[in-house]
Amino acid sequence: MINVTQPYLPPLEEFQEYLKKIWDSKWLTNNGKFHEEFEQKLSEYLGVKYVSLFANGTLALITALKVLNIKGEVITTPYSFVATAHSLLWNNIKPVFVDIENDYCNIDPEKIESAITPQTTAILPVHVYGNSCQTEKVQKIAKKNNLKVIYDAAHSFGVKQNGQSILNFGDLSILSFHATKIFTTFEGGAIVSHDAETKQKIDQLKNFGFMDEVTVIGTGINAKMSEFQSAFGLLSLKYIDKAIEKRKLISETYQSALANIKGISFLKSMKDVKHNYSYFPIFINQSEYGISRDKIYEKLKQNNIYCRRYFYPLISEFPAYNGLSSSPRENLPVAYKKAEQVLCLPIYPDLEIEQVQYICKIINKFSE
Repeated sequence: MINVTQPYLPPLEEFQEYLKKIWDSKWLTNNGKFHEEFEQKLSEYLGVKYVSLFANGTLALITALKVLNIKGEVITTPYSFVATAHSLLWNNIKPVFVDIENDYCNIDPEKIESAITPQTTAILPVHVYGNSCQTEKVQKIAKKNNLKVIYDAAHSFGVKQNGQSILNFGDLSILSFHATKIFTTFEGGAIVSHDAETKQKIDQLKNFGFMDEVTVIGTGINAKMSEFQSAFGLLSLKYIDKAIEKRKLISETYQSALANIKGISFLKSMKDVKHNYSYFPIFINQSEYGISRDKIYEKLKQNNIYCRRYFYPLISEFPAYNGLSSSPRENLPVAYKKAEQVLCLPIYPDLEIEQVQYICKIINKFSE
């Protein structure tokens, strides 16, 4: 069976050395030695000033909105994992969906301003598949309208544009270290911030709002990362570059093997970007390819190849959101088209090139 993804695990015997130290110290959570070291090493690797570790990426999103005191309405994308919008509802914020652009499936800056109302307080874009949003345009709109910008960068570990981490854009950026991501701490996540004061607020809110042993300054939450997760993250950092290189080779193999199949297209290549190859989405035009996206999805499954339709259905189609005024199909034509065409193919470091070629052979078999 070939799954759409698989975690890249470091050698077990090396992790056992970290576990021995945790057993000896008996410090399992609450900012232990590995937690502090992981934050430092992670900020150095990513090229950012401050990292605050979290138990998972969703808690990081929820806390980021709280830290910036976001209320009212937030403009976001329907083309994402549902946690992006769920974080808004958990903070009693109304999501306002705008359409995406065709080349990278990111939020379309040209559609943002028309969605701004007196209740709008922030923009929550997603760097979809690790491709950078049009950050300069988003920032210009935010500055003009006095809005905060929080980037959902769950897919963007290690991605750089023009030599700079895309995590440095916006007021805050959120990472996910879930088991399906290219860099994992089992579960896990982080908020990237740009100044010490904001990091301090984040760290207080993720620990129930405690400022010191007896003083609570806000309605915080328990979102701390454990020593086990932190130790695993530290060890995984040693292997991440090797894992990304393997993903790159797989991506290039797909590109080469599928390039000339009628009805199959890829995302447009982004210039001056160091990618992490977190996903490999293809888009299937049924009238040209011969069968629908869902049919080739089933054909692959029959051959024990399990792809995913990221992101289908759109968030705006789920019951919690389909009653919003921004949710109707006519408001989101590009997002609906991409959601109905997308198929993310298996990509992970331990996937053999022969397996990639086998997947491509099946896809090619059903083309006209």
